[in-house]
Amino acid sequence: MTETTTIRTQRLILRPFAFNDVEDVLAYASGSEFSRFLPLPIPYTKKDAEEFVARNVLRNLSETPSFAIEHQGTVVGAVDLNIETPISVASLHYGLSPTHWNQGLMTEAAQAVLNWGFEEFGLEKVYSWADVENIGSWRVMEKIGMTREGTLRSQGVNRGVRQDYHYYGILRREWKAIIG
Repeated sequence: MTETTTIRTQRLILRPFAFNDVEDVLAYASGSEFSRFLPLPIPYTKKDAEEFVARNVLRNLSETPSFAIEHQGTVVGAVDLNIETPISVASLHYGLSPTHWNQGLMTEAAQAVLNWGFEEFGLEKVYSWADVENIGSWRVMEKIGMTREGTLRSQGVNRGVRQDYHYYGILRREWKAIIG
């Protein structure tokens, strides 16, 4: 991925973050519903949004490509891959503004980045996970063809509470069978 890699879907533009995305990030990430399953600071401040955007702008995009999800001219979320080059595997991560939930936008963005990752990096597997209570997130994984591989008990901590995660994955051959 380069600084100019952009993926266009039916409704979205997936592009590298830019410093002028701070206000959009602040708008969607500062609500308590967005951070319910994420270890984000509460309250989420402009400084937090600036740091998030700066980290994404400065990322090594060949190892950790990150895309701003732009919908109708506004950044409404993010989706990224963490590439484990030596083993041709990547983890998929995403977040979307609660005002855009249940519209298929996250599925559309995740599918596009999954396809791009398999094609661009020759990946053999992409995996992800979500809190067992985050039904919307693991439904996205299922809709893009991932299979639940197991449940990792007490795998994480968010705000001092232990969390169980559903773990999902899709192999290259499974992905190829889906896309034809």
